[in-house]
Amino acid sequence: MHTRVPSRELEGRMRRFRALMDARNPDWEMAAFFGKINLYYFTGTMQDGIVLIPRDDEAVFWVRRSYARAREESFFLQIRQMESFRDAAAATPHIPGTVHLETELVPIALLDRFRKHFPFREVRPLDAAIAEVRAVKSAYELSCMEKAGNIHRHVLEGCVPDLLGEGINEAAFAARLYEVLIEHGHHGVARFGMFDTEIRVGQIAFGENSLSPTCFNGPGGSRGLCPAVPLLGDRERKLRRGDLVFVDIGCGVEGYHTDKTMTYVFRGELPYEAVESHERCLAVQHEMAAMLRPGVAPSAIYETIMENLTPEFRENFMGFGDRRVKFLGHGVGLVIDELPVIAAGFDAPLQEGMVFALEPKKGIAGVGMVGVENTFAVTPQGGRSLTGDHPGLMPV
Repeated sequence: MHTRVPSRELEGRMRRFRALMDARNPDWEMAAFFGKINLYYFTGTMQDGIVLIPRDDEAVFWVRRSYARAREESFFLQIRQMESFRDAAAATPHIPGTVHLETELVPIALLDRFRKHFPFREVRPLDAAIAEVRAVKSAYELSCMEKAGNIHRHVLEGCVPDLLGEGINEAAFAARLYEVLIEHGHHGVARFGMFDTEIRVGQIAFGENSLSPTCFNGPGGSRGLCPAVPLLGDRERKLRRGDLVFVDIGCGVEGYHTDKTMTYVFRGELPYEAVESHERCLAVQHEMAAMLRPGVAPSAIYETIMENLTPEFRENFMGFGDRRVKFLGHGVGLVIDELPVIAAGFDAPLQEGMVFALEPKKGIAGVGMVGVENTFAVTPQGGRSLTGDHPGLMPV
């Protein structure tokens, strides 16, 4: 039996979105959501359709497929069936001159089909507005993330050592790990908001493969299966004694994710430089977590941490070589890479209920990517970990 998002939860999300639009865009007339993640956020079901939100009228979820499933899964008040946008337009009393859309998501062809029946003059973005609303999690959302975090912790801290054996290749290990995650309640995908991003499990690598360059905007690396599918793991790279094992994966429940990285040392010891760098990354995570309090700006956390790092440690920090990222953490929720980000330029103060993955990491030549990542909820006392507190470099 699947859990339905409570009607009170859906009503609260819509109310917060309308209030924020009134505050940020006082002349807004209509918002239209096409993306399935935002459709799920507002309706509790992920169907092919569109949510139309007129400023002065009731929101309607127009569903092309599957209307029956939408009715079965959702407590959203107004769900109507359509064959095309023509049906939605015919039932819309007033088509405004300006419509706010997910401009980071909606392709031009879809916009043209929509505009054929909704002949508005101007498009304005609502991406920032919906990101701001989604950034603060309700008690319901936090409960989903806490469940995901418990699965994450149990699997990575308790189950992975039994999955690692000498000679296993990265892809086979990733497949076993995925199976265990599903058995323990993971919802089966790791969703990202980054344009055209595919991730099945996460970044999984043995040794120096975790330093491999990728198109993904993160500090870690992986080789993947082949150039066409640079995901999952390398079939050729087999686990050897003394290897660092790098596992950076998402886990989710009812659509909501946590993000966690664990490292393991397989039947051996790492060089002193690698262990020392890892311990410094762990200390950085503790420092950042203590600053995850309402009123603190993400940019202030980033600046404080970076200013306290020595020039020597900054080399290959948050990446390797010329492939380094300019953040220390990121929001997490319905996608793993939500806003805001622990980085320069994110000056709006934190609010209680925001959730962040903190991931200080450092590449070590010839060894791999050391460091740590856990998911934390913002509280007045500082960040509360949802994914455990194991220090990493677990001996196997």
